[in-house]
Amino acid sequence: MKMSNIKIILSLICVLFFGYSNANPKTIEYSDIKYFFPQANSFKSVLAGKEVLYCKAEDKEGNLLGVVFEARGKSYEGEIETLVGMLKDGTITAIKVLSEDDVSGLGSLVSGAPFTDQFKNSSDLSGIQAVSGATVSSQAVIDSVKKKAVEIKGYIQ
Repeated sequence: MKMSNIKIILSLICVLFFGYSNANPKTIEYSDIKYFFPQANSFKSVLAGKEVLYCKAEDKEGNLLGVVFEARGKSYEGEIETLVGMLKDGTITAIKVLSEDDVSGLGSLVSGAPFTDQFKNSSDLSGIQAVSGATVSSQAVIDSVKKKAVEIKGYIQ
C-alpha cells in the first residue's frame, strides 16, 4: 500500500470520529476536513475519553498547521452544526455548515457563501453580519463558533 493511501486511511479515522452524533448520525467526508487545510499532510484526532475534541492538521514534518472542530448551536427551532477550521493563534480559516434543523428555508440561509465567507481568516467574529430573515440561526452559528473556538484554543496553546 502506498504511503499516501495509508495517510488518507489514517486521516479518515479522524473523519469517522467526527461523523457520530447521538442525535443525528452523519458522516463527514475527508474532503470536508481537507477543505480547511489543503496543504496538510495528515489529520489526527485529539480525544477526551471517547469524544473527539478536534482534529489536528499537520504538515509533512508533523508541525501543527491548525485544527478542525465541530461547533453546535441552538437555532430558532432546532440545532445548527458547523465544521470550523482554526489556526494556532485562534484565527478562523473558514466554516462550513454541516446541518441545520430550523424553520424551512430560513436556517439554510446561513449555509450560503455570503454568510460563511465572513468567517474566512477572521480573528474577531464580532463584525459578522447576520443573514436578514435568519437572525437567530446566524447568531447560533456565530455564538457556537466563538464559544468552541475559545475552548479549543485553550487546548492547543
